[in-house]
Amino acid sequence: MLKKILIVLAAIVVVFVGVVAMQPSEFRVVRSATMSAPAPAVFAQVNDFHNWEAWSPWAKLDPAAKNSFEGPSAGTGAIFRWAGNKEVGEGSMTITESRPSDLIRIKLEFLKPFVGTNTAELTFKPEGNQTAVTWSMAGENNFIAKAVCLFMNRDKMVGGKFEEGLARMKSVVEATPKQ
Repeated sequence: MLKKILIVLAAIVVVFVGVVAMQPSEFRVVRSATMSAPAPAVFAQVNDFHNWEAWSPWAKLDPAAKNSFEGPSAGTGAIFRWAGNKEVGEGSMTITESRPSDLIRIKLEFLKPFVGTNTAELTFKPEGNQTAVTWSMAGENNFIAKAVCLFMNRDKMVGGKFEEGLARMKSVVEATPKQ
């Protein structure tokens, strides 16, 4: 009887490992919003990490998080570090590419609750008096991430935060007086 139970458990483990191994090795989460503001105004909100507190969905999750800034105040080389509660974790963001009113690429390094490195991009496309903003994040799924994604929907979780952040950014840039 014990032998049969062990064989069944081993079979379950093998099937689980097989299912996890077949999951995608890369991920990408993308959300977009259109804002009634010129591309330079929207770009400025993202290019300077000091502005993120006004619209970042993660800033509201832990108002007591310890934040620090390094490097230039904005643009390529600007670094934002945070350490907060279990909802925001700990890590850093570094702007690796900044093309005015076009693209900002960010290296995301997570230390807690999980170690990982991803790339985030925000693009800005003028559309008449408006700007279409696309926020994306991409990275690799290791075995543990693949297993976790069987039970949690990353696109829904992170994508929902992107939607929230884009909506707050829209409120901020649309409330700013036009020059």
